[in-house]
Amino acid sequence: MTVLTVALGARSYDVRIEAGLLARAGDVVAALAKGRPVPIVADENVAPHLATLARSLADAGVASEALVLPAGEGTKSWAMLERTVDWLLAQGVERSDHVIALGGGVIGDLVGFACSVMKRGCRFIQVPTTLLSQVDSSVGGKTGINARAGKNLVGAFHQPALVLIDPDVLDTLPLRQVRAGYAEVVKYGLIDDLDFFAWCEANGAALLAGDPAAREYAIAHSVAAKARIVAEDEFETTGKRALLNLGHTFGHALEAEAGFSDRLLHGEAVAAGCGLAFDYSAQAGLCAGDDAARVRAHWRASGLPDGLAASGVAASPARLVEHMRHDKKASGGRIPFLLARGIGRTYLDRDVDLSEVERFLDSQPH
Repeated sequence: MTVLTVALGARSYDVRIEAGLLARAGDVVAALAKGRPVPIVADENVAPHLATLARSLADAGVASEALVLPAGEGTKSWAMLERTVDWLLAQGVERSDHVIALGGGVIGDLVGFACSVMKRGCRFIQVPTTLLSQVDSSVGGKTGINARAGKNLVGAFHQPALVLIDPDVLDTLPLRQVRAGYAEVVKYGLIDDLDFFAWCEANGAALLAGDPAAREYAIAHSVAAKARIVAEDEFETTGKRALLNLGHTFGHALEAEAGFSDRLLHGEAVAAGCGLAFDYSAQAGLCAGDDAARVRAHWRASGLPDGLAASGVAASPARLVEHMRHDKKASGGRIPFLLARGIGRTYLDRDVDLSEVERFLDSQPH
């Protein structure tokens, strides 16, 4: 087992990574539950994993009931938040109790937010079942739901008590979902780790094909990178944690235009957004054109969209920029952009002119 610690003082917690961990999760959870029931919130796609987890809890003497919600981005909504909170309260959840979020990023974000507001904060355990949630959303404490105006506009920082990652659950994941998660893996190389990006170029195909060693290495490396950044800037106040948003400003605009639907998965939007961020940086003379081309080539080789046209989202540049204006990181009428001076040399630029962004998007193949 790989055990990584997100070092946040009194809010520190472990991330445990091990093949087959789901079937042995009961003993770990029992140590935290201390005889109390542990409710589970999951989605419809993880029924086999829910059965495995419930059996493991029962074997360890932990009582559990499950709420199963619809799968998909639409579940990150006010209606599902209300449904989740009401159900948890009906279960008699106390402030010191633990709730398990079993599923991808949608379930993790929703349950984490529900736990942040319920009784002014109860505890929860992340058990992520997608590659994207294993390497990104389950770690760091960002929780929330979507609003009509945009993605993740309602939420809170609320750290989990524990994260349990079983790479074996990825065996049941559709290839498209694995690819979407892989975009977040590559992102760590693009941010500040050229060597890891080169590792992805050499090993990405094996990871996508299900190679256990490549998969576990990528998960552990990604979690370690995120844990380090979160420990330095938990609440995104210094700008360090903002680096994790590489590709997200462009990507969230594309997702909003796609209606936060399966037309464009979050990881696909991030890949397209990273391609656009590197192209914008190259056009602005910040990084070499060869670097931008190398990034986009890796997305294409991995079966991911590398830019605007490949995203499949048809929208005018003006409309995409309008989506960006609703970005939750906007301040003083400006939006911080993650740009690059090269692969592994991402930085935060707070002075990007949105009219320049609109002209850039207009120059891209549609």
